[in-house]
Amino acid sequence: MSRPRVAIAHDYVTQRGGAERVVLAILRAFPGAEVHTTFYNPQTTYPEFGDYKVHVSSANRVALLRTDPRRALPILAGLSSRMKIDADVVIASSSGWAHAFPTTGARIVYCHSPARWLYESADYLGDAPRLSPKRVALKALKKPLLSWDRKAAVGADTYFANARVIQERIHRAYGRESELLGPPTTFPTEGSIEPVNALSDWGAGGFTLLVSRLMAYKNVDKAIEAVRGTNRRLVVVGFGPERERLRALLPNNARIVSDLSEAQLRWCYRHATLLLAPSREDFGLTPLEANRFGIPTVALRAGGYLDTVQEGVSGEYFDDVFPDQIRAALDRADERVAAQCGGGQRCAV
Repeated sequence: MSRPRVAIAHDYVTQRGGAERVVLAILRAFPGAEVHTTFYNPQTTYPEFGDYKVHVSSANRVALLRTDPRRALPILAGLSSRMKIDADVVIASSSGWAHAFPTTGARIVYCHSPARWLYESADYLGDAPRLSPKRVALKALKKPLLSWDRKAAVGADTYFANARVIQERIHRAYGRESELLGPPTTFPTEGSIEPVNALSDWGAGGFTLLVSRLMAYKNVDKAIEAVRGTNRRLVVVGFGPERERLRALLPNNARIVSDLSEAQLRWCYRHATLLLAPSREDFGLTPLEANRFGIPTVALRAGGYLDTVQEGVSGEYFDDVFPDQIRAALDRADERVAAQCGGGQRCAV
């Protein structure tokens, strides 16, 4: 009996984030599988995708959309509905679009979250002005997109959720049950280490680390305000549309670095004393990555962190993204590390 033909669907492969790491892990689990996605930008995602066949939509040739797929919001539903995949099984890694790619075979959805812009609109839009293009477009498109999205969800054969909070969202959004399956932690802790030149003067003293896409709902600006006027150093590793705005907010004790290699990111983890995780994540891989380096996490008490951060053992929580709450939680973590580890950097809190 021949093996079933397996294909992988993903919303768009244009970033370096946890969802893209999950896709790479699925690809390794199914040799010979090919990737189907609306947009693919090799310059801004993990180079390992270059080892696989990647099928894209017709709109991928438009550089403006390829560099920021959110600009394609008005046409993404139509593009996704035409991404027909000829395979016996499609595994759709989805947070809004790939679960709708039509297939000739079975469709299994690994759901990072039902579409944030539809079901968590306030978090997704952040502080966007009332008449911003993003807010106006979403208001105009939300009703037809909700109908399209729910129809796509009904057509899937099986749903997996990456965290308990996502199971609840799937049930609220689609009225269907899902199996819980946490994502793999694929970031390699072992390997070469390469210093980050922009941080060379901070390595010896250590710093608080924040690894995140630079988007409004990630609350990086709140983290920056939390360290302003303190003796704490904050290193933000990430890239995204908020980068220039956030750079303009930086005090002298905070820095943003982007486009790091894995070897450079390992250097950051090895020199960090705490990981700060201030966003409402669907799962959030960075606390698990930090734990593998012996670094405790200070996290927002929400989302997937509730599954991975044990208060008083592997980290501390804050209840809301007010700078004073973040600052207090960071201080509690420092005190616990000092009490339990004698000030050492590689001891869980």
